[in-house]
Amino acid sequence: MGFIKKHYPAILLMSFLVGVWEVAVKVSKIEPWILPPPSQIIMTLFREREVIIDHTWVTLYEALVGFLFAIVIAFILAMIIDRFPFFSRGFYPILVTSQTIPIISIAPLLFIWFGFGLLPKIVVVILVGFFPIVISTVDGLNSADRDLISLLQTMKASKWQIFTKVKFPSALPSIFSGLKIAATYSVMGAVIGEWLGASKGLGLYMRTTSHSFLTDQVFAAIIVIVLTSILLYGTILALEYLLIPWNRQYKQEESF
Repeated sequence: MGFIKKHYPAILLMSFLVGVWEVAVKVSKIEPWILPPPSQIIMTLFREREVIIDHTWVTLYEALVGFLFAIVIAFILAMIIDRFPFFSRGFYPILVTSQTIPIISIAPLLFIWFGFGLLPKIVVVILVGFFPIVISTVDGLNSADRDLISLLQTMKASKWQIFTKVKFPSALPSIFSGLKIAATYSVMGAVIGEWLGASKGLGLYMRTTSHSFLTDQVFAAIIVIVLTSILLYGTILALEYLLIPWNRQYKQEESF
């Protein structure tokens, strides 16, 4: 009930838009292959559930594996950038510049180098997911309380003790902000990779159905992609709730 009470404006608006969509399509008699009504999409989702679920497991696996690798790589890079000023000045601009390259232009090269198996899709997920984690982690580490760090330095604390006692805990809210963004990006990255070349997955399913003008099946796949992204986002949100109780209390105080 708490979730409904908090988000009922969005639920009402979404319900209204879906109702308008249903009525508008039926009144205007738009061909289903151009724009199917929501009721047809739901029936298609139920009818094709076994095939869609089979493709979804592959996409979810690629997204999760790529996401986990992105976390590890991003944390290593962030700690190097934070620890060594040279890397901060030299490597940080390269990271930012790399994000100006469209992933759709890199993906074909990955298939040339690594083939059409799972690896290129996982690499795509890593490429789209690690950047927000790196940036948020570096920003979080840099925002640590300087007075508290100075106090620990006067007490002869080691760099590792400063990192574990001050910098990392204070950076956790920023880190989780990056993780939530990367979690949704990971599903998108997996779908992009599958769209360009795969033997199974939601991206392949969407590509084959769109080429056959089966628009209702395309929309059904989009719904599953959205739900999968929300599932990953919700998982990170739950971990944030459990692992950062002080941030939870701060947000509650802020809302009053």
